[in-house]
Amino acid sequence: MDNGASSYRRFLEGDESGLEDIIKYYKDGLILYLLGYTKNIYVAEEIMEETFVKLVIKKPRFSEKYSFKTWLYTIGRNAAIDYFRKNSRIIPVPACDLAKIKSDEEDIEKSYIKEERKIAVHRTINKLYENYRQVLYLSFFEGMSNGEIAAVMKKNKRQVENLIYRAKQALKTELEKGDFIYEEL
Repeated sequence: MDNGASSYRRFLEGDESGLEDIIKYYKDGLILYLLGYTKNIYVAEEIMEETFVKLVIKKPRFSEKYSFKTWLYTIGRNAAIDYFRKNSRIIPVPACDLAKIKSDEEDIEKSYIKEERKIAVHRTINKLYENYRQVLYLSFFEGMSNGEIAAVMKKNKRQVENLIYRAKQALKTELEKGDFIYEEL
């Protein structure tokens, strides 16, 4: 069920509740995906908002070639790339805000990832190389197919298959360092 496409169609036809449905359904997952890029919850939220602003202002055409989620995450990925181009220098976070940032990250993770094992996998994935993080996140947590992942990451299916294999091997190595039994995944 991909209600995002129908909600977007409703929004384009003038029904504002379509956009509300899209935001309600996709914002948390999009924030977590963008958090993998930014390593900062506030920046991830800002880019998520920018992604939805692009939907409202530019009203890009949705091609049903891919799922709505794939299309939306691609827009979010491009917004993140644009953000980093514009803000090439990272502004350090004051030490007094670090506790609040950590607290916000944990609240979002706990609300989105309910089981303790998934939290351990999620944290371990964040230690991996950026492309490995992306491919594992999109595969494990978003349930995207290799074709959808290829569209989001702008790679071909074979490259994605190879990335998934290498990312799983790297994840297995990292998890085993923490006495996590990989075969139980």
